[in-house]
Parts: sequence; C-alpha cells; structure tokens
Amino acid sequence: MNAPVPAPPPVIPPSPYSSAIGKSNIESHTLSVLVDNEPGVLARVVGLFSGRGYNIDSLTVAEVAHGEQLSRITIVTNGPPEAIEQISHQLERIVPIHKVVDLTLTGRAIERELAMIKVRGSGDNRSEALRLAEAFRAKLIDATTESFIFELTGGPRKIDDFIELMRPIGLVEVSRTGVAAITRGAALT
Repeated sequence: MNAPVPAPPPVIPPSPYSSAIGKSNIESHTLSVLVDNEPGVLARVVGLFSGRGYNIDSLTVAEVAHGEQLSRITIVTNGPPEAIEQISHQLERIVPIHKVVDLTLTGRAIERELAMIKVRGSGDNRSEALRLAEAFRAKLIDATTESFIFELTGGPRKIDDFIELMRPIGLVEVSRTGVAAITRGAALT
C-alpha cells in the first residue's frame, strides 16, 4: 500500500515588506489625501492599505474646508519606493478622493506631532525628567508627587528621542496624535 503524498504547501506571494526586498530600500513617506467629508471615506482608504498588506504608521484626519465639505487625511507609511508609488496610484482611483500628494517627494513639507508623555519618578529621576523636558521645550501639563505629564510638539523624530530619554527615568505611558503635515509656500497641497 502506498502512503498518500502530502499536498505541497500553498504558495504565498511575498509581501511588499518581505525580507526578500531588503531592508535597505524601505522608506517612510507622508501622504496627503484630500477627500470629500462623507461617511465611509476613511474606511475605504484604510481598507485599501489593509487589503494589500501595507502598514499605516500614523493617521490623522480633519476637515479643512467646511463650506466645501473637504477633509485631509495625512498618512505616514513605509515600504520600498515602488510600493509607496503603487499606494498613491491606488488611492487616486478611490472616487471621493480629489488629490493625493506624497509630501516626502516634494521636499517642502513641514511635519508636526503632539504627544503627551507620562513619567514616574522621585529624587534625581524627577530632577532629570524636568531638566530634559526643558531642553526639549516640553510643557509640563500635570504634576503629582509621583509623576509628571509633559506635552511635546515637534517632528516625529524629536518626540521619539524624548521618549527614549524618558524610558530609563520612568516612562509610564505615551499618547500621540499622529503626524499633521503641510507643504511650504502658497500652493494648496
């Protein structure tokens, strides 16, 4: 009697982020997406990302022209340049989207983020947390005898650096808004 031959494993296509592509060409990009302010648009945009295996690192949405019913979705994502370009083209095909701009490629964008950082500590750690907060121009928005909450606005890297410095001091919790971005100059993004 012959034993049944096991079926071969299914062939799974590589993800745009697989190690086969190589980590050296992974880039972070900020996309500005101008959309109609109507129900379901954000779900369609997020669905495009998840349906194709792309990750969203940061996502912010706000109405930008009330009378015109327009909102801006700012998305930070990462991947090989070809994948980012593919994402942009696929976004352009969604009907309520008016404009997609890769702000990273324009080289003229300003990015900011707001974070609230809770730090616990006493003695020297407390003094060190206050000293670092002053150096980073973080605003003290709450203080107890056991902890501080700092508010910090700036580029994502500045916020990342501040958080890393607070870890050994007594970092408890972080809440971040996500990136808001706009291009320099008079042109509409």
